[in-house]
Amino acid sequence: MSYNSSMYKKLERVIVKHPNEAFISQEHLAEAWKTYNYLEQPNFEEALREYKQFIEILEKHVPQIDYLPASDKVGLDSIYAHDPVKFTPAGAIILKSGKKLRQPEAEVYKEFLIEKGIPIVGELTGDAVCDGGDIVWLDDKTFVVGRGYRTNDEAIRQLKEMTASFVDEFIVVQLPHDLGEAECLHLMSFISMVDKDLAAVHSPLMPVFFRQLLIERGIQLVEVPKAEYDNLGCNVLALAPRVCVMVEGNESTKQQLLDAGATVYEYKGREISVLGTGGPTCLTSPVIRD
Repeated sequence: MSYNSSMYKKLERVIVKHPNEAFISQEHLAEAWKTYNYLEQPNFEEALREYKQFIEILEKHVPQIDYLPASDKVGLDSIYAHDPVKFTPAGAIILKSGKKLRQPEAEVYKEFLIEKGIPIVGELTGDAVCDGGDIVWLDDKTFVVGRGYRTNDEAIRQLKEMTASFVDEFIVVQLPHDLGEAECLHLMSFISMVDKDLAAVHSPLMPVFFRQLLIERGIQLVEVPKAEYDNLGCNVLALAPRVCVMVEGNESTKQQLLDAGATVYEYKGREISVLGTGGPTCLTSPVIRD
């Protein structure tokens, strides 16, 4: 079986984590939201309603959805199932988050993958730190890694070794300081692949060489304005080529996607996405795309 090396092919299997298991209760949110640097305290009941809407969209398109279990070793951010691992054609790479509070998620995830019989091809060791949100498959053979506060040089070195057998081009993108070390800026914060030749981007944060590379490869850029970038408008999950889901309230981005021939689904994502600043790509770890 070939696992995932795409951001836009038809999503066949995905790993998620329900807010029942991540947020747990309103009391738990009240105690933890400041520690995890959320914008405000999420409303638990509203989060459940939002997640139900989100999952209903996934269920219409994705044959297999696996749910991560509750664990007292991890916190609120574990709802963002994308970051502790990254899939390759041969299986999963276990990462270690650049956010120390999230590092225990890797071990819990590893146990889950073993239980599900999903192969693990490698694991970051030593001083290496990397979030899944800093890794983008531009195509099946092009592996792009963002070097920023969440992903360091040692992780990049190890990832290059682990992926050498199935990657033709390994590209490192230097990320800007932006809002600082305490905030989360990932490579995927400013690019989402919606098809092989269509991407939602926030160009002000993109290094010139990377933006030029996308254009040279014939990738049409959907330009996400600043107000919609702040509302996670750049965080677009492809369910299939030009079939995607995004947080509601990003009308300019949505219209550009529609004009490019995409089908767009929306969910109300204030509690589960905006307040923790993790959109639909963050909520999902694609295991198989075909």
